[in-house]
Amino acid sequence: MKLLVTRPMTETATTALEARFETDFRDNTPLTEDEAAAAMRDYDAIIPTLGDTFTAKAFEGDLRCRVLANFGAGYNHIDVAAAKAAGVTVTNTPDVVTDATADIAMTLILMTMRRASEGERLVRAGQWTGWNPTQLLGGNVSGRTVGIIGMGRIGKAIARRCHLGFGMRVVFHNRSTVSALDVPARQMPGLHEMLQACDVAVVAVPGGAGTRHMIGKPELEALGDKSYLINIARGDVVEEAALISALNDGVIAGAGLDVYEREPQVPRALIDAPNATLLPHLGTATDEVRTDMAMRALANLVAFAEGQSPGDLVS
Repeated sequence: MKLLVTRPMTETATTALEARFETDFRDNTPLTEDEAAAAMRDYDAIIPTLGDTFTAKAFEGDLRCRVLANFGAGYNHIDVAAAKAAGVTVTNTPDVVTDATADIAMTLILMTMRRASEGERLVRAGQWTGWNPTQLLGGNVSGRTVGIIGMGRIGKAIARRCHLGFGMRVVFHNRSTVSALDVPARQMPGLHEMLQACDVAVVAVPGGAGTRHMIGKPELEALGDKSYLINIARGDVVEEAALISALNDGVIAGAGLDVYEREPQVPRALIDAPNATLLPHLGTATDEVRTDMAMRALANLVAFAEGQSPGDLVS
């Protein structure tokens, strides 16, 4: 099988992929729609990832590629329905990203509620004049209420960290009823009710058309001026223009983001907004996790190549 890997991988993962398949690696430039379509004609298998444009057009015509082993849990950059119609198998790498992504959520909660980004910028700019009793007053984390939007694997991992590590109360909103929880948590009847009940809301839902702009002006108003928003899911789940207005108008107390609506473009207005902690999509950025993700994608490819059903089948 001739394999295209659309980004460079860790040294360990690169060695493993090259040992099993005839493998080409691209640079860190995402595939355009036309490049994705060309790759579908030129390769037997592809390991794509966030930013690659596998729209319906990419699956038109006579395809050589029969499997997309996505590198990452999220796959909203792939038109799964079009892939299925074209007879192309799609897999992802769900479990290996859970802990690292939950850790980044905690990083953002702490940084945003304690205004750590603002404080660091102050020091680096040489503008800190010394300690005083009212400087950069943020919010307590310990003992507060966290609201989790999307109680899947990552949402549950965040809940454990918040409750067991910081004694936080947990409320959550989920489209379906969730019962298998290992920490005390209360499912709220609606999103607005949950937002009104929490001190910090964490977005942990999958991306896609069903969740696009799930958090907009009404939801930010429901969250309120004493509470914070954290997004470690997909950028377009939050309506960026509404968030910028909410930060500048004091509608919410602050926001911590690891993802952006038009990633990697980050609006100047968001960069300049008060109490916004902005990370460059670091959710799974550890050597161990990125290697594990590649090895999981490789395992899915090997299963497919050997005529077995891959373990992480999306379609």
